[in-house]
Amino acid sequence: MPGGTVQSDHVVGGKSVVLPLYSLLLVAALAGTIVAQGGFYLPGRVLAAALTGAAVVGAVRLRHVASAEGWPLVAACVGLVVWSAGRAAEGHSVETAIPIVASVFCLAGAVFVAQRNDPAQRTMVASVAVGIGVLVAATGWIAVVWRIPSWTTVADGLVRAASTLTYPNASAALLAALALLAVSLQMTRPKSLPHLAATYLLLVGLGATLSRAGVFALLAGIVVLAWLAGVRSTARHVAAPGIGALIGVAGLAPSFPVAQPASPVLAILGLVVGLLVSVGLIRLPAKVLTVVAGVMLVGAVVAVVLGSDRVLNGRVTLSSPDRAGITGAALDVVATRPLTGVGPGNAWFTWTGADGNSRVGRFVHNEYLQALVELGVVGLVLVLCVLVTLLLFVRHGRTTGTRAQWAGAVAGFVALLVHSGFDFLWHIPAVLLTAGVLAGLAGPQNAKETM
Repeated sequence: MPGGTVQSDHVVGGKSVVLPLYSLLLVAALAGTIVAQGGFYLPGRVLAAALTGAAVVGAVRLRHVASAEGWPLVAACVGLVVWSAGRAAEGHSVETAIPIVASVFCLAGAVFVAQRNDPAQRTMVASVAVGIGVLVAATGWIAVVWRIPSWTTVADGLVRAASTLTYPNASAALLAALALLAVSLQMTRPKSLPHLAATYLLLVGLGATLSRAGVFALLAGIVVLAWLAGVRSTARHVAAPGIGALIGVAGLAPSFPVAQPASPVLAILGLVVGLLVSVGLIRLPAKVLTVVAGVMLVGAVVAVVLGSDRVLNGRVTLSSPDRAGITGAALDVVATRPLTGVGPGNAWFTWTGADGNSRVGRFVHNEYLQALVELGVVGLVLVLCVLVTLLLFVRHGRTTGTRAQWAGAVAGFVALLVHSGFDFLWHIPAVLLTAGVLAGLAGPQNAKETM
């Protein structure tokens, strides 16, 4: 491995790509953390931090010159870490700040490492990340069809795909973001069946999670992708796999209700037919595709609805009493210490459920509100500073590589930001690593290595 690189058989633009060792370590961090329940528990967090740290060290040792656009992000991350550690020390529990410090490190480290790839290497890293997402989608789909308890979650009487992350909404966030990246790769190579199949499978996996926030985040990402890469191109490359995915999810619908047996044959049939439809649609002229897609969209939605009344009653609704209850409880906690918060890890919420019983929870399904509760207005401002500097950072990268791929990475990152307003995603290192990889891939090209 001369120069800290590994020769790969992957070909981009007719040329074999040499992927740096530090990028392989970053990919290993993402894959390993996903397998380790998203890194939510201590062993997974240690794995994520260790592999990310090794990737960062490998990148630094190659003496890359840091880009000027990255320093505001570094300053914002340091500010958030210092404030979090200070609030924890004030409560005589410094260890409670460790998860926040580790999370910020994984996010910033992934950005730092992913940025150091040239355009061809970025395409390869993007393809590998999409491939990892396909595995997540596949395990979730399999878990629903064959009722694998460790990879599913039962809620509202429905079996929802959780994959190895063991949390459906986290899986949905990751799949939505990577689906947008897969669409952008498909834009760069419109005739590539692997990219089309990957997009299709990611969307089916997203549907298998039954996550409303995941679908909303995906739609928000599609709007961003259309804005950055063009409405026509986006519509064409989303429509074919999207319609096919609706058919695939329709075939899976009878397997969702936990009160009735799963239907593997119907699920497999729906998966195959959906893929064939996607392949057929992408080959149609644009105008014909528009008409056919509209008709099939209506038909697929009807099929999903008729496939299971339980799905309609349980998930096709904006109502969520428990989330409303815990949000109100969180706002009550904020009122007690609005400026500095209650401290990292000290948030506990109690509220009365719809059944009249008392409920207790630690996490609000809104990371921005969670930050306000634990770190106060000061901490929330610092969090927003990190996010704003990241958005400015990726904006400087719009001239790096293909515009479609840059737009897909930005759209995926925005989808994660949107979804973070509906679930506690920042407590899961796999999601933060994904966000960091996307931001790094969309970031400006770094200066050449100095010897």
